[in-house]
Amino acid sequence: MTAVTDEGPGQGRGQVPELKHGRNPDEGSAPREGVEEDRDRPGTGWDDGLIARRAAAVTDDGAAPEEGPEAAQDDDVRPQVEAYVPDGSPLSPRLDALRELVGLSRARLDRTTLAEAGRVLDEAAARQRLSSRHTVVAVAGASGSGKSTLFNCLAGAQISEAGLRRPTTSSPIACSWTDGAAGLLDRLAIPGRLRRRPQQSGSRADEALQGLVLVDLPDHDSAAAGHRAQVDRVLALVDAVIWVVDPEKYADAALHERYLRPLAGHAEVTFVVLNQIDRLPGEAADQVLDDLRRLLDEDGMALGEHGEAGATVLSLSALTGEGVGELRELLGRFVQERTAATRRLSADVDVAAARLRPVYVAEGRPGLGEQAREEFADRLAEAVGAAAAGQAAEREWRRNAGRACGTPWLRLWRWYESTRQPGSLDRAAHSAPPEEHLTARQRVEQAVRTVADDAVDGLPGPWAQAVREAAVHGAQGLPEALDELAERAGGAQGRGPDAAVAEEGEPGGKGGAHRGRGGGKPPRPAWWPAAVLAQVAMTLLQIFGGLWLIGQIVGVLEPGLLTPALVMLAGIIGGPLVEWSCAAAARGPARRYGQEAERRLREAAAACGRARVLDPVSAELVRYREVRERFVAVTEFSTTGR
Repeated sequence: MTAVTDEGPGQGRGQVPELKHGRNPDEGSAPREGVEEDRDRPGTGWDDGLIARRAAAVTDDGAAPEEGPEAAQDDDVRPQVEAYVPDGSPLSPRLDALRELVGLSRARLDRTTLAEAGRVLDEAAARQRLSSRHTVVAVAGASGSGKSTLFNCLAGAQISEAGLRRPTTSSPIACSWTDGAAGLLDRLAIPGRLRRRPQQSGSRADEALQGLVLVDLPDHDSAAAGHRAQVDRVLALVDAVIWVVDPEKYADAALHERYLRPLAGHAEVTFVVLNQIDRLPGEAADQVLDDLRRLLDEDGMALGEHGEAGATVLSLSALTGEGVGELRELLGRFVQERTAATRRLSADVDVAAARLRPVYVAEGRPGLGEQAREEFADRLAEAVGAAAAGQAAEREWRRNAGRACGTPWLRLWRWYESTRQPGSLDRAAHSAPPEEHLTARQRVEQAVRTVADDAVDGLPGPWAQAVREAAVHGAQGLPEALDELAERAGGAQGRGPDAAVAEEGEPGGKGGAHRGRGGGKPPRPAWWPAAVLAQVAMTLLQIFGGLWLIGQIVGVLEPGLLTPALVMLAGIIGGPLVEWSCAAAARGPARRYGQEAERRLREAAAACGRARVLDPVSAELVRYREVRERFVAVTEFSTTGR
């Protein structure tokens, strides 16, 4: 993340702009009340609020005001070091992944679900455009906890009003240790009249606090709803927060349930200070502090103990100053690290990812396995009647073999039977009960529901709904397409199974049916002509033997019944024998032909179902895998363990 400086025209990077005509560079164009007469007065460096009125006490003889910590430091031109953010910082890729995640999910998730992620992206972009050498820390607490007193103690001046009246602080007040924080304070909507300077002694502790912007907030438990709204608004924008609790309200449910528990993921940018320990006798302060740590642990907030990253917990007394030096030292190290903004944004990303987790992560491994695809193809094949079509093709093959290789007398008898009952053979071959009609719509719908259930197993709710909608939408017209396949296959059986198989090449189209109309009868094996000739020979033997016997009976030929009887008997026995042999030899090819016809129709139905149902479902699953990868990238470099 590249550091952004608040440079004006002609100013060099890292330099503090000079204060001219008593104008505060941190105030921008904010109005100033009650000090218009001091704008042109020489020597006035800070012209706003209580400190300005104190610092503007000019003597009658024109002498400059006394040098004090509350006066403006016009001569402070010390370079302000830019925040160094390594190029390998994990925040940038996480933000990019979150941005891609939101973009890919807009068509599948509602705006409410993505609202928090969108807010985090907007706030991250806004914060990264502002000064990275400043750390904005809010001081928050309940009424009477002494947060304003601590705020003044850290600033070294009476900036925020503290007293017994409740609520004392009605609006956020900012105290900036260095220049260049105007953009940050504008973002917090803190007007120029509420922006102050601290009292600096030039000590090492003050040097460490260069870059700190401290904000005193109203009471989070104030009776005024507007005060609570301001607290919530500012807490969502600052880089870190100091929670001030007192021995009476440190276990307040409003504090823990409304703030500490939801912000448990922001432990690295959280300070929890037990104030007013001067009111506790003996070891009571340590006992209360231990109980406070226990409550924070129950809230899920990691504690920064034994070198581990987490919230900083300590006790002090803002009234007596006990422990304030330790807090100053900790704040100084925290500010000089210049990573608070990055850690705050990273924690915000963690919170957004945790809220999005239910819509991206679920138990199980979603997807369409090979078994689910095969079962879907089996159901479609059953619905289209692929097995019945294969059996019909096998019968057709054997029927053609019987017609070609059967005895003429049997064929003549079958022809006679067909003339007496036209269509009886076809009806016998193709009759089926009503429940086994060409394509049962219920079977197709059941197949689609089943494959959709298999696909969404392990998917989060929104993506499961998207997959189901894709399956249902793709299944529209699928029963009609399968019906057309079955009708073409059934109509082609009259012209031969080869025509039926040819028509099944293009489901739902006309080209396959057009090519199939010229298919003719099934192909014949090489032995088929020889069997036909043998059957013809057996028939001729019967005719020849019969004529020979008739000639002998009428006396045209010499008598001798044995020879013509044997010839005629050979033809009579040989004809059925040839027919039986051909039927036995045709079983294998007929079965293979039927299986091939079933396979072709099955593949055609499976291709139709794949194009209409499986491909759209697979596309939705691929989209989910993409967003899941983006979600993993968002959570992969989490620093809070959430």
